[in-house]
Amino acid sequence: MTAGPEPTGTLAELLARVAAGQYPLPDGGITILPQPSPRDCGVISFTAHSVIFTDADPGWVRAQLPDGDLGAPLGSRFLQALYAQTGRTAARDGRAADPARSSHTVDMLWLTESLPGSPGLRLTRTASASHPRVALARRYRDNVMVWAADGGIVLVGRGVAGRWEVAVEVEPDRRGQGLGRELAAAARHLIPGGAPLWAQIAPGNAASVRAFLAAGYRPVGAEALIGG
Repeated sequence: MTAGPEPTGTLAELLARVAAGQYPLPDGGITILPQPSPRDCGVISFTAHSVIFTDADPGWVRAQLPDGDLGAPLGSRFLQALYAQTGRTAARDGRAADPARSSHTVDMLWLTESLPGSPGLRLTRTASASHPRVALARRYRDNVMVWAADGGIVLVGRGVAGRWEVAVEVEPDRRGQGLGRELAAAARHLIPGGAPLWAQIAPGNAASVRAFLAAGYRPVGAEALIGG
């Protein structure tokens, strides 16, 4: 991991630099960027640097954060204040590998490279929105694509700042058999154009953490999204 210059521009540009291995400077500071869309508002913390993307007044944001407190941007006090300031409410968004993820939570943020070739797992493309995970994902991602496997599903779509995001779901009777890892690995072959692939996982979801590590994803930070 290499440190880059002070982040500027858009959140999409910053995430592209991170995907290329250029991270914000670990200087204990914060960067405030505009929301990439009305839907997307929140905080991403990298090593000793937090990025807050919101249309709230930057002066107000900085006034809420004590100097030298690296954990403050992802702390409950600031996140609740941001909810109130932006007029948003907490709502389940269904983005992560963890079915219980909601906009109350702070997730681990993961990144990997997409790969060419076959997924290596038998998948069937489906347009069905009957699965709760799919219906929720379509509220918070664009261009959602869904594939079914024997015992689970994998979906990818355009999430925060247009990045490609993945979520997987394994049926209860198939858990503990490696299917989560296979689905996460298959997703790397489903992204067009060699784009980077992101995932959010609740830290307590140890099964998903192990599966995504085994599938070649790496943790790059932590993220909290403020539901709209």
